[in-house]
Amino acid sequence: MSVPLESHAAFGTTHWSVVLAAGESPSPDSQRALEQLCRAYWFPLYAYLRRRGHPSQDAQDLVQDFFAHLIERRAFREVTPDHGRFRSFLRVCLNHLVADAADRERARKRGGGGVRLSLDAEHADQLYQLEAKNQLSADQLFDRRWAIAVLDQALERLRAEQVSAGKESTFARLRPFITDTAEAGDYEPVAAQLKQSPNAVAVAVSRLRSRYRELVRLEVAATVGNPSEVDAEMRHLLAAMRG
Repeated sequence: MSVPLESHAAFGTTHWSVVLAAGESPSPDSQRALEQLCRAYWFPLYAYLRRRGHPSQDAQDLVQDFFAHLIERRAFREVTPDHGRFRSFLRVCLNHLVADAADRERARKRGGGGVRLSLDAEHADQLYQLEAKNQLSADQLFDRRWAIAVLDQALERLRAEQVSAGKESTFARLRPFITDTAEAGDYEPVAAQLKQSPNAVAVAVSRLRSRYRELVRLEVAATVGNPSEVDAEMRHLLAAMRG
């Protein structure tokens, strides 16, 4: 499960600022936020490399090496949001690393002394196999998996909010309805479990969906340099989801 990024709870704080904070004035908090960011968004990069022909283990090593480059060497300390959308920036930087023969060779030397994030490589390969039958290009697959990661992050933040409010059990029962359309009668079994009316369940689901949409927008806002770009980025990611 991905980890919510507490550092971008406010609209004005973005993934750019997480990277910049870790590069300009590293602290345990900024380091932790950066590592959380890497864990949340590593799979789109992995899928991108796999679609470009890299074997599973090589793709894992390259992504690990890329994030070590980001975390340890503060390689992006001088970047600004003017570089564009965060997803595009990461993809370009990854391409640069892969093109560098020395970096590529270092990525093959596993188990070194650098930063090694705890990534679920086995699960990643299973996820990639689900994408293996589609005809998407590497760029299209990257954008699709990035969109899914954005939605996952927003849903995880919603779950964390509900847990904090003491509603973990209720959320677990209502979660399937947040992203799927409910059919007639679907709320009745859940209403019985929660000892509520189906109408009360419908209202609760509506509120959760509304908050989820807000959190998706916040998550997207964290990946662009200017609030004016949010709507365009959301349209792009929606199109990517549709394939």
